[in-house]
Amino acid sequence: MMVIRPIQSSDYDSLHDIAVESGIGFTSLPVNEELLRNKIASSEAAFSANVTEPGDQSYLFVMEDAESGKAVGTSGIHAAVGLDDAFYHYHLSKVAHVSRELNVSNLVEILTFCNDYTGVTEICTLFLREKARRGSNGRLLSKFRFLFLQEHQQRFAETVIAEMRGVSDEKGNSPFWKWLEEHFFSMDFPTADYLTGIGQKVFIAELMPKYPIYVNLLSKEAQAVIGKVHEKTRPALQLLESEGFRCRGYVDIFDAGPTVEADLQHIRTARNSRRLPVKVGDTQDAQTNMVINTRVEDFRGVATPLLIDEVNQQVIISAEAASALKVADGEMVRFAPLKIKG
Repeated sequence: MMVIRPIQSSDYDSLHDIAVESGIGFTSLPVNEELLRNKIASSEAAFSANVTEPGDQSYLFVMEDAESGKAVGTSGIHAAVGLDDAFYHYHLSKVAHVSRELNVSNLVEILTFCNDYTGVTEICTLFLREKARRGSNGRLLSKFRFLFLQEHQQRFAETVIAEMRGVSDEKGNSPFWKWLEEHFFSMDFPTADYLTGIGQKVFIAELMPKYPIYVNLLSKEAQAVIGKVHEKTRPALQLLESEGFRCRGYVDIFDAGPTVEADLQHIRTARNSRRLPVKVGDTQDAQTNMVINTRVEDFRGVATPLLIDEVNQQVIISAEAASALKVADGEMVRFAPLKIKG
């Protein structure tokens, strides 16, 4: 069984292996011991804090293989981005150039540097190791966060975003960044990506063009990848779109990957989740659900067969699942189907 839980200091080695495997372009997990240990410490502080409104808390979860005890994946939530460090995006929009006298009208796209998402909640740092990519593991590692958000709404903003990895090749070269590098930065994409990952973002404000960029002035290669995702990111984007996330024209400033957003109450898993007391029993022929306990510091989540007893208003799960969730008869859980039909 795979169990989702808060990261612990003892998970450092596993987190380092995940960071190495994630590769260039996965900004939120730099291969840097100090930064990774700081992420763990910040997460431990967030889970233990008594929070009444979203702030700079950063929650990092791991997927643990219960058999080996090793973390094989990670998934995170930033309660409110941009409060301490500026949170940058480009917004893709259109402007019309019109001359009535000449009877000429041209509609052109522009990229505007902005901080429009300051204060929203971000789901982030989603990565599952290759060896664990089977069954429903990837779906669970992504979607359980919507149950956590719904259960602990006071800790998070109403708007939830996710930054999707943009197009780059196997060496980490981004066509979009190549154009920016040539004209403004004189720094390759892996270096810029790494500096951002370790929190050194001052260079962005110092070197990034301050005025809107006309898209038709970019190279054809750069234009072609604006709002597009990396090949390996397509399944994650499709999953979020099935939950109701949409792109409103915001893209990453380095690789031009899209940022998608949704209001929490419009996210399908959150909206369709229920909260009921648990009873340990026989779950033969039950449908697999995502199930979480209702705690924060001692949070646990699993995918397990679950029966809903509508008469007694309770859910029935196996003893193994109850043990993994650290719940007993009568304690509350929140749950939702792994796959919502329709």
